[in-house]
Amino acid sequence: MALGIWGSTALKNPHNPFKETMMKQERHRRNICIAIAATLGSCLALAAPAVETSWPTKPLKLVVGYAAGGATDVVARLVANRMGMELGQSIIVDNRTGANSNVGAEIVARAPADGYSLYVYTIANTINASLYNKLGYDPVKDFEPVGLIAKIPNLLVVNPGLPIHSVQDYVRFAKNSSDGLTFASSGSGSSIHLSGEMFKMRTGLNMLHVPYRGSAPAVSDLLGGQVQSMFDNSPSSMPHVKAGKLRALAITSKERSPLLPDVPTLAESGFPGFEVQSWFGISAPAGTPEVIIKRLNTALNQALKDPGIKQRLAELVATTAPGTPDDMRKFVASELKSWSEVVKASGAKAN
Repeated sequence: MALGIWGSTALKNPHNPFKETMMKQERHRRNICIAIAATLGSCLALAAPAVETSWPTKPLKLVVGYAAGGATDVVARLVANRMGMELGQSIIVDNRTGANSNVGAEIVARAPADGYSLYVYTIANTINASLYNKLGYDPVKDFEPVGLIAKIPNLLVVNPGLPIHSVQDYVRFAKNSSDGLTFASSGSGSSIHLSGEMFKMRTGLNMLHVPYRGSAPAVSDLLGGQVQSMFDNSPSSMPHVKAGKLRALAITSKERSPLLPDVPTLAESGFPGFEVQSWFGISAPAGTPEVIIKRLNTALNQALKDPGIKQRLAELVATTAPGTPDDMRKFVASELKSWSEVVKASGAKAN
């Protein structure tokens, strides 16, 4: 009992050596905890950038919504190889055709937002927003813009077997034929399709639209005479024009192309103000980390600086369009607005 009383009294003594020892031990434990927390925080801070800088650790997939061989595919493969060199990983082009590129867009929109699934976002996606009553994805909310690749005009081309050598001949032929003219496209709602619809609106001609799954199969049937004409993207039709297998009547840009100096613009051919520029960009699923988007954008812009790529695009009558993700975001917003007006005025519907 005496010992217990002594112990109780001793603890109340401010100079008690036992109490001082306990306080020192408590301070020591607290300092250790603080040191551990600080070390752990530093490790986590260092780990985050380490994970970011390690990306990518495997090949990337770039989804193209059209068949191999068409303009979108040609441009995609051109930049994919160079971007892969910049990133230190290969970029595999994956053609997922259907519904004017909507099939491919939906696949990427639902993919993990880790930077390994990318999509070649085109003018068609801004047209589809108003052309289709319902899409399986949101053209704005489901994608993070990476950057624009290039812009290209379309060419009004015909099978050389037809007695048509100018836009005026084209108009006369359509008016004098009981069946009118057929024009192919890479899919309903594509810029190729709506170029034809715009021309049809301006002229009132009897023109039957024949949609395909991409430019390549459409051009193939045009070469074979199954269809008569097409407002094709210049990259896919240019080789055939150069070879004399297709006849170019006009170009949809403001100015003539130095590669086709004898081919007039549609404005020069009696249709002032007629201009259509197809374009291509790269997007990732919404939610992709900003650091990855920046790395992709840097790789893309570096690819577009490559003299070989610039030359190859120029040969396809395409001009590079380097810029920031925000540049592409603003451009897409303006295209959504303008094409909505065209779709409404033309009465075009997805079929």
